Amino acid sequence: MSAETTGDRDDSLSDAVRSVARLLRQASAESLARWGLTPSQFRALRVLLRHEAMRPSELSSHLHIAPRSTTEVLDGLEAKGLVERRPDPHDRRATLVVPTSRGTDVAADIRSASGSEAERVFDPLSPADRAHLVRILRKLVD
Repeated sequence: MSAETTGDRDDSLSDAVRSVARLLRQASAESLARWGLTPSQFRALRVLLRHEAMRPSELSSHLHIAPRSTTEVLDGLEAKGLVERRPDPHDRRATLVVPTSRGTDVAADIRSASGSEAERVFDPLSPADRAHLVRILRKLVD
């Protein structure tokens, strides 16, 4: 087998993975649009729900985005009543961001809907194909 043929196959595999990732992003964006959220806002909300409270700088690190971008994301979430900023009880100069009860409820609703959207993307696969795909993807991630 020539290097060119192998390269074509690798490109085809990469293209297929990118196409599936694009389908998942589109399904996610469509699902989030019902709540007026962007994927970035939902990612931030999920991180905050896992950690309960954190400084914006910590959130930036978790999301791998610039502090200015984090501020914009938080402003949007706060305007929707999904998070609130509070003084840090251990450092008066610092601010903590915490999810509101509404943020918790909305995130739960989104997770349910997102699961349905992802299910639609993978619906053409048999249960055996899904199990193989999960095994292969986990192997790549590990």
